[in-house]
Amino acid sequence: MKLWRSGIFWSALVFVGGLGNFAFSAMIGRRLSQTEFGYSNTTLTFITFLGLPLSIISTSLIHYIAFFRGQNDDARLQGLLAGCQKFLLQATIAGSVLAVVLANPLGHLFNFRASLVLVAEISVLVGLWSGFAVALCQGMAWFKRLAIISLGAVCLRLLFGWFGTMYFPKAEVAVLATTFSLLANLALLYWWKDIFRHGALRLSPWNKEFVHFLVLTAAYVAGNYSFLSGDTMVSQKFFSGEALGNYQYAARWAVALPGTVAPLLLVMFTSRSGGKEGGALSDQRILLVLYATGLGCGAAGIILLRGFLVKIICGHPNAEASEMLIPYTVTMAFVGLNQAIGLWSLASRWFKVTMAYGALGLAYWLAIMLLGHTPAQLLHIMPLGTGAAFGVLLVAWLLALRQKAPAVAAV
Repeated sequence: MKLWRSGIFWSALVFVGGLGNFAFSAMIGRRLSQTEFGYSNTTLTFITFLGLPLSIISTSLIHYIAFFRGQNDDARLQGLLAGCQKFLLQATIAGSVLAVVLANPLGHLFNFRASLVLVAEISVLVGLWSGFAVALCQGMAWFKRLAIISLGAVCLRLLFGWFGTMYFPKAEVAVLATTFSLLANLALLYWWKDIFRHGALRLSPWNKEFVHFLVLTAAYVAGNYSFLSGDTMVSQKFFSGEALGNYQYAARWAVALPGTVAPLLLVMFTSRSGGKEGGALSDQRILLVLYATGLGCGAAGIILLRGFLVKIICGHPNAEASEMLIPYTVTMAFVGLNQAIGLWSLASRWFKVTMAYGALGLAYWLAIMLLGHTPAQLLHIMPLGTGAAFGVLLVAWLLALRQKAPAVAAV
């Protein structure tokens, strides 16, 4: 299958799964109070924050697995996979311990109540261990399998959420529904023997070149989280009651914009990490065009239908949340474009552009943390900050393309 067709297929399945997640949001939006709905969504972002260290390592391993597959170097691929198995296991254990240690102080910093911090700890531990398998499978380019499993996860989330919130309409139950859905990743064990082959020589990924790429990945992951989720943590810290609820009603649709077309980027990342040129390069560019087109069409649709879309989530017209959707959607469109530049640069191992992406993301998060203490202030700063970052990144990316920056030597 052509690379871009694979990306479209995966995106279509993820879109269907996204509809299921919106059904979940609509369900808890009606069963939970406005404040509890806000807490449930900010807690999920907090869980992602606690899992960032392992995300950095997993992204790096995905890159190298894809690289050896792209070079048809089966011997080194199997050696790397054998070495990664132990390394990723150790990283998962260390990440789990770190998450438990940091959960309480960070929860206090961002004003999470104790019960939500506890639920977050449980969720991040389950998420880290399920991510162990997902990272390996993405590196193997098993997009269809991952997409089908994600559909199963949505079904589990809906099932748990339906019965759980029926009796306990609290944010903790809504978060646990997401945790329960991660059990769908156990299906990956069925293909475990397809990943690892007995007798493969162990090749540790831990060397100078891997450390170099790990630094790049850390910059990308930090920047990506800052652009995509930094505002949610700000809202948890400074907003409360209806203000938090209205903000999160708008967030469900706006944040979904880059997420819906994200599979196109992930397919591009895996292909570009493989170091292929020629036809593969053309397909990668097609994926970028499709991704940008999807962002534009999606943003226009959300803005035009904002009143109806918010009503789907909260069950009644909400003028305040609807108006929030306009600047929020513009922000997420810029965030999606920034992601494309950042992920292309990471796969290409462009040091300057990737580090700029991370630095701009952290600067953006700092700016909204200092200046976005009300929804109006935050939504005024967000599109300006992400738009300015896109301008800088676009210029840097075009210059790198023109110079045909050489990739760092492979492991």
